[in-house]
Amino acid sequence: MLLHHTLERLHEMRLRGMAEALEEQLETSAAGDLSFEDRLGLLVEREMTWRDDRRLQRLLQVARLRDDASIEDVNFRAPRGLDRSLLMRLGSGDWIRHHQVVLIVGPTGVGKTYLACALGQAACRRGYATRYFRMGRLLSEMALARADGSYAKLLTRLAKTDLLILDDWGLAPLADAERRDLLEVLEDRYDRRATLVTSQLPIEHWHEYLASPTLADAILDRLVHGAHKMILKGGSMRKTEATRRTRDASPD
Repeated sequence: MLLHHTLERLHEMRLRGMAEALEEQLETSAAGDLSFEDRLGLLVEREMTWRDDRRLQRLLQVARLRDDASIEDVNFRAPRGLDRSLLMRLGSGDWIRHHQVVLIVGPTGVGKTYLACALGQAACRRGYATRYFRMGRLLSEMALARADGSYAKLLTRLAKTDLLILDDWGLAPLADAERRDLLEVLEDRYDRRATLVTSQLPIEHWHEYLASPTLADAILDRLVHGAHKMILKGGSMRKTEATRRTRDASPD
């Protein structure tokens, strides 16, 4: 009866991990061989693990990463100029803590989005609030927010995000309002939060892409100078993988 009451109290206090661990201990005879201190330590450890898992799931849900990617699963064998040591350093998350920028640039299909999402997942695992956007989607949301009066709230939400991932930079021309929106976002983040950008467009063409010289100078000054750069090359990994699957599926 006392144990049942204890379990109820643990659930009421939202100590779900501890409650689950206690129920497991009651179901195994081996737990009886442990000291009180050891059993209590196992309960506390389970609660910490349960909370860490829940926090990670919440962060990943908010991040909305396009790919279920992890640094451990990155393919380093593909000939695309990927610097393993740089990726491992970025995976530690220090660049996020220091509010820095990462630029991943290369032709279509070389895995830019996957790498961005892998770094996003690594950020979530370290407790950083992360948000992934395709550039077009972010600019559309900002235009809608301006129209419905929630523009300031959206800017505040973006400014508080530890890591903002902007995927597919440079795919479509920008209107003047979109350039100004982009500057607002980057100005709020400069030296305050971390930003990651992926692009097919070589960095040396970004100024031309932004069109307006004054706004381009302001945007690139906050984005490019001092950034960690991954410059990838090679053919499409998607095309290579599709060819391999077709070959493997072909009859002998």
